[in-house]
Amino acid sequence: MEYSHSDAELAGQPIGYWAWAAHTAAVTHIRAGLARHGLSQPQWWVLNQVAGHAGGRDRAEVTDMLKRYLDTGSDVLTTDTDDLLDRGLLTLDGDRLYITADGADLHARCAALQKEMRARIHDGISDEEYVRTLKVLQRMIHNVGGKMWHH
Repeated sequence: MEYSHSDAELAGQPIGYWAWAAHTAAVTHIRAGLARHGLSQPQWWVLNQVAGHAGGRDRAEVTDMLKRYLDTGSDVLTTDTDDLLDRGLLTLDGDRLYITADGADLHARCAALQKEMRARIHDGISDEEYVRTLKVLQRMIHNVGGKMWHH
C-alpha cells in the first residue's frame, strides 16, 4: 500500500481529519452492504440485539442501549424498529421484541455479510495493529474528556 505521506509527515497530520476519513469510509462501506439486503445500519443494530434471545428483548432497553451508537438517538431507532415490525422481521408482545423466522433468516445473511465486510476493512492489518490503533484512539478520546462507549 502506498501511504499519503512519509512517516515524518504523517506524525504531524491532524487526527480529526484521519479519524473522520476512516469513520466515513468504514461506515459508508457497511451501510452500502446492509442496504443491498434492505436494511439501514440502525435496523441491523436492532435486529442484531433481538436475534438469539428466545425470550425477546425489552424494546426500551434495546433503544436505550443503541441510541448512543453514532449519535443515532431514540427517534431514529423508534422509526427503524417500527419498520422492522411492519416488515414482519420482528414482532412485539407487550414491550418485548421477538425476531421472526424471516427476521432470523435476514439476520443470518447480514451476520455473514458483516464478517465479510470486517475482513475487507481489516485486510492486511494484524490484530495487534488493530488493538494498538483502538487504544491510541481511546487515549485521545480520554485526553480531551470525550465520551466513548461500545458494548
